[in-house]
Amino acid sequence: MSSEHADRADAPPLTETIAPGTATDPDVKSAEEATVTVDGQDVVVPEGSTIIEAIEAAETAGEVPALCYYDRDSPEAEKIGPRSECRTCMVETDEHGMVPSCSFPAEDGLTISTDDEAATEARDVNLDLVLSDHNLRCTTCGKNGRCELQDASIENGVVEPRYGVFDDREAYEPLDDSSDFIQIDRNKCILCNRCVEACNDVQVEGVLRMEGQGADTRIGFQNGSETMEDSTCVSCGHCVTVCPTGSLVEQGITDAATIPLPGFSQKNSIGKSLESTGKEEKGPMTRMKRDEPKDLTSEARTEENPGDWL
Repeated sequence: MSSEHADRADAPPLTETIAPGTATDPDVKSAEEATVTVDGQDVVVPEGSTIIEAIEAAETAGEVPALCYYDRDSPEAEKIGPRSECRTCMVETDEHGMVPSCSFPAEDGLTISTDDEAATEARDVNLDLVLSDHNLRCTTCGKNGRCELQDASIENGVVEPRYGVFDDREAYEPLDDSSDFIQIDRNKCILCNRCVEACNDVQVEGVLRMEGQGADTRIGFQNGSETMEDSTCVSCGHCVTVCPTGSLVEQGITDAATIPLPGFSQKNSIGKSLESTGKEEKGPMTRMKRDEPKDLTSEARTEENPGDWL
């Protein structure tokens, strides 16, 4: 584990008791190999598959976004979601009606329609709802051009979201710019929970959590701090790698994709920011954990084996 690495010597202590990120994740895997029909095409998927995996295997023309779904082929990715939060992946089935494809098992004999009119409308409405609570100042965002929400909006032909966008600067949460390594812009958070599960279930650091209710729900810290600087973050960076939007961006590239004009930046697009107090130096970013840690001695970290990252 990364706590054994020398770079962790000056890192803050972990939270003694941590809350897992997957506490409310549904059990969604199919129990056996299944043959399903996707838009008229028969597809065989292995045990443990969901409908969205069957859709991907079918390679249909229909576009089914899934913003809270973490689609990565690795054991670690299996620990992240699905949460079935955004509901942008709704499809129609003959057997069960409309279901979220990211969190519904691919049952044998299932007939799935991605282009069903009601399901398409549901996906469009839910995507617009996500956009309505999102800071869409894309040209000042460090994830501009590599944002999954931006990609989904372009692929679905969104020109003007039907419910408007979150553009009230007075209502924006301050930018958390207190950490030397990770910037947090909660105004771009879609509450997909990926970062919470990466932090708690993959890295087992116990730093992030969901807090609040309803419209006040936000990403917070398990030790109750208000800023990343005062949290127990060890700066592994995994939360940044799984974030689908510009809510979590690595410091140093927060303005990498902004329009190169003087005074045009991510920070002044929000107008308010929480800065570092400079009271603590946490050292370099730490390596990410694995279930079975590798030899991270200096002799082992050669060009051929520089050490494992997720």
